[in-house]
Amino acid sequence: MGKFSAFDLTILVLYFVGTLGTGALFYRKSRSTEGFVAGHHSLPGWLTGLSIFATYLSSISFIGIPGKAYADNWSFFTFSLSLLPAVFIAYRYFVPYYRRRTESISAYEELERRFGYWARLYANLCFLATQIARIGAVLYLTAVPMQILLGWDIRMIIFLLGISVTVYTLMGGITAVIWTDAVQSLILIGGALICTAVMLFSVSGGPAQLLSTALAEGKFSFGSFGPSLREETFWIVLLFGIVLNLQNFGIDQNYVQRYKSSKNDREAGKSLLLGGLLYIPVSAMFFLIGSLLFAYYKIQAAEIPPAVAARADYIFPYYIVQTLPAGLRGLLIAAIFAAAMSTVSTSLNSSATLVMSDFFKRFVPDASDRQCLNVLYLATGLFGFSGVAAAFAMSHFGQGFKTWQTLAGIFSGGMLGLFLLGLMSRKAGNLSGGIGTALGIFLILWMTVSKVFPAFFGRFVYSWNDFLIPVIGTAVILLTGLAFSLGKGTGRG
Repeated sequence: MGKFSAFDLTILVLYFVGTLGTGALFYRKSRSTEGFVAGHHSLPGWLTGLSIFATYLSSISFIGIPGKAYADNWSFFTFSLSLLPAVFIAYRYFVPYYRRRTESISAYEELERRFGYWARLYANLCFLATQIARIGAVLYLTAVPMQILLGWDIRMIIFLLGISVTVYTLMGGITAVIWTDAVQSLILIGGALICTAVMLFSVSGGPAQLLSTALAEGKFSFGSFGPSLREETFWIVLLFGIVLNLQNFGIDQNYVQRYKSSKNDREAGKSLLLGGLLYIPVSAMFFLIGSLLFAYYKIQAAEIPPAVAARADYIFPYYIVQTLPAGLRGLLIAAIFAAAMSTVSTSLNSSATLVMSDFFKRFVPDASDRQCLNVLYLATGLFGFSGVAAAFAMSHFGQGFKTWQTLAGIFSGGMLGLFLLGLMSRKAGNLSGGIGTALGIFLILWMTVSKVFPAFFGRFVYSWNDFLIPVIGTAVILLTGLAFSLGKGTGRG
């Protein structure tokens, strides 16, 4: 189906070689535990900020956002706007906490201090489980359109991506991950800018014809502003975005590690502002690309293959391969792979870091630096293998995004609610935290599972919008824990 030329393939190969070369370049700087997990706390804010941006903009966003705007409208751009309050709350409260009040590289040390070891273990298991699902989903969802458009075997694409990311993460540690993320972020932005410019002049009527066609079809609409709790309204997406982004920038090990890797408090704050806020205009550009794609195919009246028409996520890669000139095609496909590799490399390094800091060092407190480094290497490889295996499983059952979305919804609400409880209440302790978390997780599981098996639950099926699940879970854990701590004291013991 595709028109992938030898020139495009050469660009893609050079990209993969350059990525592996980055890992080799920083090998010496990562030959200690401190270097592997925190880059010796010496990285500038602009660099870690670009890494945060690249991590946030996964291939799911790169492919999914244009598909969303093409099939629907700009309603999910509200999620991007929710970054404004979430980033500034994280900048004001979370970054100073991680930089000044804790020496541990782990994001979950405070949970143990406040609620006991069960809370830290719970957060770790939630995080590690979702990272495996995240790696699998990103590899699978990147490979599917590439397999259809390029004609390559999907398992080969998954394996190529998974092995490449694991190797350069192993060689260069967090420094290689962050530098590669920074380069990849520039490829992502540059490729999207070029593609937007090409699209604006792709029809005889120019930008005016494209924009007027998209506007007439409602492709720039922000959706409903009504009070419905069932529809994907502006307010529901905003609430969902604030909760999920507070979880991302406030307690996610992937981002906390970047705050820790910055050379001082100011640079850490800069990295959060740059990485978080840069996503807003870039995501707007991807929404614009989706709207322009709809107008382009409507004006051209071009026939779209059924395999692509059935999945809006495929429309942008299809346009790239079928319409763009040689060389530019290779650059944009490399950008899609770059988005995937940034996300996966971050998950690998952060997961390995938690295994070393929160498990191995807990049971072997006197371990040497070499032993800790070996654990980091082993864990990175194991998580890389597990992610590839998860992607293979998803390719067999075809449930990549659904699996990831379900797990993320279950785990994120519980983790954030418990952390906010510890941050907001000095009285909340072991028992109040445990009761709040148990009730919140029970409700999250009920809301999620009842949607999957509606016949079994009958009239007790959760009927509100899915985006409210982590919002409700977070609120229940926080409010229950606060109420119980006020009524019963700290509950420790």
